[in-house]
Amino acid sequence: MRLLPGDVLLVVDVQRDFLPGGPLAVPDGDAVTAPINRLGALFDHVLLTQDWHPADHVSFAANHAGRLPFEQIELPYGPQVLWPTHCVQGSDGALFAPGLDLPRAELVVRKGFRPGVDSYSALTEADRRTPTGLAGYLRERGLRRLFLAGLATDFCVAWSAMDAAAAGFEAHVIEDACRAIDMGGSLDRAWQAMGEANVGRLDSHALLGRA
Repeated sequence: MRLLPGDVLLVVDVQRDFLPGGPLAVPDGDAVTAPINRLGALFDHVLLTQDWHPADHVSFAANHAGRLPFEQIELPYGPQVLWPTHCVQGSDGALFAPGLDLPRAELVVRKGFRPGVDSYSALTEADRRTPTGLAGYLRERGLRRLFLAGLATDFCVAWSAMDAAAAGFEAHVIEDACRAIDMGGSLDRAWQAMGEANVGRLDSHALLGRA
């Protein structure tokens, strides 16, 4: 696939707490850094998202007495997975992964900073009503085609890609530059949902070999 001048690399949540050894580690999550760095050199526009939770965030199991990580509760906006405490604002775990080298990055979108609502997607929070502002940024700058990489394929990457497609952008997920949590078949379900949403799926070599 040939890259165009207005194409965007959207790097999702490549942060320390999601790497092996972190409290919400994505298996093999550190393997995304090298392909993302290579891809970052190809794109005119590189954007990043950063999970950025207050310590009292509603999605943390520790904030619900008697609840354990990965249990599910109902919130006003629907079902919510309870997660281990992660990516707390200002913590070392919220920092971007060591070795992530994206000098062309022009925007960081912080998400999940509202205490009462989670935010997987780079475009819309989990209540499905609150925008992050990213769609407006992209439209104002005339950027229409997004290539997504990062963590985790079956949650934040998938939600971001599907929301981008729903908002009228062309979205492609770079499979080998992502890794998944894959809880109970969540990865297969995510790929199916992305396919139904007309999200593209490709390998980084399709871009690196034909930049």
